[in-house]
Amino acid sequence: MDFKPSVLFLILFFFFSLVCQGHLTSHHSNEVNLLDSKVSQEELGWISYPSHGWEEISGVDEHYTPIRTFQVCNVMEYSQNNWLRTSWIPRNSAQKIYVELKFTLRDCNSIPLVLGTCKETFNLYYMEAEEDQGEQFWEHQFSKIDTIAADESFTQTDLGDRILKLNTEVREVGPVSRKGFYLAFQDVGACVALVSVRVYFKKCPFTVRNLATFPDTVPTDSQALVEVRGVLRQ
Repeated sequence: MDFKPSVLFLILFFFFSLVCQGHLTSHHSNEVNLLDSKVSQEELGWISYPSHGWEEISGVDEHYTPIRTFQVCNVMEYSQNNWLRTSWIPRNSAQKIYVELKFTLRDCNSIPLVLGTCKETFNLYYMEAEEDQGEQFWEHQFSKIDTIAADESFTQTDLGDRILKLNTEVREVGPVSRKGFYLAFQDVGACVALVSVRVYFKKCPFTVRNLATFPDTVPTDSQALVEVRGVLRQ
């Protein structure tokens, strides 16, 4: 039976939802989440522009708990420029942020009749803002973080064998200084599912050494050494 690429994509994502969520790893104690799309069981309310681009869909994890994901697969049309923007993310005390993306991407060679239109990358952007700007969205205000490519892409054979090739990419952004920021994802013609988005910052946790206590400390850089004054325990 033949399926359109978008239908095949949905079928593979369904298999992922039932079989493969257990492979997602836990988070370290020194990481403070600012956003984790997996914990939301309701619509995330992110802005998709144009409306026929990125689509928010529901899946379930290994515990059959609902999760929210996004996908796009307009691989048969030229000049794709589909944007997905998160809601406003408060910065809290972060100096630098880390963006962890988990996604699947279809191998263009496994899709017939898409030569010249199908891509195997998407772009990650961010924009700082002092407050929530609602649904206002202008592409030129966003700064590019990186082009995201898959280490592994899936094919028709993988679909038949129920094999998922889940990619994880992490990017460091900053320093950031305003009260919050947005992330945006630009599709230029790929068949991609954004399974989860996690944004976090790192801190040195509260520590007790000998007779002194040292408070939580947020470094300005992942490689920086920060001197912290301890407090003598009573």
